[in-house]
Amino acid sequence: MLLVIDFLTRFWTDLIERTDGVMTFRLFLQPIMALITALIDGIHDARRGRGPYFQRLLHADSYAARTQVLREGVTATARILLLGVAMDVIYQIRTFGGFPYPLEAFVVAVLLAFIPYLLLRGPFRRLAGQWIKPRGDVQ
Repeated sequence: MLLVIDFLTRFWTDLIERTDGVMTFRLFLQPIMALITALIDGIHDARRGRGPYFQRLLHADSYAARTQVLREGVTATARILLLGVAMDVIYQIRTFGGFPYPLEAFVVAVLLAFIPYLLLRGPFRRLAGQWIKPRGDVQ
């Protein structure tokens, strides 16, 4: 339990310190890239006549369907996640002289890239659905 508290304390302290100094641009770059990807995928969802992404994820009728929807989102954001992890590795090397916190790199990438994508794709689909006529669920 103490180990978890130490990890969370260090993680939040490090996260707050990341907003200032070395490589601050990545805190803006990753969410912007997630926004662009969510916009593109939301438009594709509207064209295919699909429901909003998060809604499809929550209300999938089976575990396999939910896994497929989640895999679609991870695939769409894979480059952003990899870019985020790479930028965090560079940040840690420049700040700490090595790569001591690999879990932090992954968590930061998910917070800055996948979560915004998850939250924005559905609203973009709804907006695009007002102007775009669905063509059916064609890949």
